[in-house]
Amino acid sequence: MWRYYELLPVDSPKEIVTLGEGWTPLLHLRRLGELCDSPSLYLKDESQNPTGTFKARGLSVAVSMALKMGVQKVAIPTAGNAGGALAAYGAKAGLKVFVFMPKTSPVANIVEARMTGAQVELTQGTIADSARRLKEREATEGWFDISTLREPYRLEGKKTMGYELAEQLKWILPDVLLYPTGGGTGLIGIWKAFEEMEELGWIGKKRPRMVAVQSEGCAPIVKAFEKGWKSAKKWTTPTTFASGVCVPQALGDFLILAILRESSGKALAVSDKAIYEAVREVGKKEGALLAPEGAACWAALKNLRKQGWIESDETVVILNTGTGLKYIDSFQDFENSGNFDL
Repeated sequence: MWRYYELLPVDSPKEIVTLGEGWTPLLHLRRLGELCDSPSLYLKDESQNPTGTFKARGLSVAVSMALKMGVQKVAIPTAGNAGGALAAYGAKAGLKVFVFMPKTSPVANIVEARMTGAQVELTQGTIADSARRLKEREATEGWFDISTLREPYRLEGKKTMGYELAEQLKWILPDVLLYPTGGGTGLIGIWKAFEEMEELGWIGKKRPRMVAVQSEGCAPIVKAFEKGWKSAKKWTTPTTFASGVCVPQALGDFLILAILRESSGKALAVSDKAIYEAVREVGKKEGALLAPEGAACWAALKNLRKQGWIESDETVVILNTGTGLKYIDSFQDFENSGNFDL
């Protein structure tokens, strides 16, 4: 992603803390496209980043800037993947890293953060409870809180998904972009990239209709969109095995909702059963083991095609945020729960 470093906040390539993130593939999903009569269907596959998810982009930039500014200790509340990414990039930069995540986070995320040197504290509840625990210790520990949208640089890293997508499609943006939405930094960052590229003269005014996809068990953005609210209310009982979208209240909810409306987009929730079925279907048809968050976008796309909201001749991109390998225990638990017949 550092091919775009002149558009990122670093002043010199020497300031970059990198593990080789970015330039992930844009895959043509021919067989899935045949299933839903959507021949121009693509997958932007972020699973091939270091640490296995799109979180690598944001933390590469954020850690680069933290190191430049003399920060010694960083902390993050996380549903899992961001904690693993911060631990890895913090280790590369020589920073002390503190990670707070729910006990229900995928085991792979917990082990990953610990094995790359972070001090990990597991908390009861959701990512919101992890954030509260971080704040309780912040004054005595003196770390810098690098959580979603509490600093500007993670957003800058994630916007590179938008630059890559445009370049890979020869500077013609898709008609529809489906994005799994928890904190929503990636969606906001991609939209920012489109605005920057238009200002640079690289693209025109056309924008994709942005679709925020959530789980029915935690869908504050969907509810706010359907109610016509400018911001979302906290989701009181979040339950979903798609941990990356289990965010009861996003700090940037008002930005997400504004983008959806400006783009004539939509917010849609799908069930955990539909997400699990989507993981299996994408795997069987295309050979890609998606994270449940990314697979939720395939489930949502099928619904939108049935409704006629997406036309067969439109170019559609699904954003897969990470590898399903990090969710093996979650997939197994879902199967064992009896909610799905193998």
